[in-house]
Amino acid sequence: MKDSWLDTIKWTPEGLVPAVAQERGSGRVLMVAWMNREALDRTLRTGEAHYWSRSRAKLWHKGEESGHVQKVKAIRLDCDDDVILLEVEQTGGIACHTGRHSCFFRRLEDGAWVAVDPVVKDPKDIYAR
Repeated sequence: MKDSWLDTIKWTPEGLVPAVAQERGSGRVLMVAWMNREALDRTLRTGEAHYWSRSRAKLWHKGEESGHVQKVKAIRLDCDDDVILLEVEQTGGIACHTGRHSCFFRRLEDGAWVAVDPVVKDPKDIYAR
């Protein structure tokens, strides 16, 4: 069966799997999102990241509004078959909806979360397309 590779994945009861987007080259984790079978299949077919938006309950092509698409260079599955790793080239250098390079821009310091990475671009400019 041509989609048997999808059957290897241990999907949640909701039919989802967490997906980590990692920047190719630097190895930096840019974001974590969710994928369903359709999102993962489209990602493979198009070469650009597609995710399942739990808050909007719909398929989401990363960059569809901002233009900051993720070009997928490799798709990996972890040893437990329950997490996807996407090696990506991040178009425009912005992965986070806050205008930062990575969604992981806060660090715990002395019991408080501190923003340690600057905003690359004002989010209003990103989504004003």
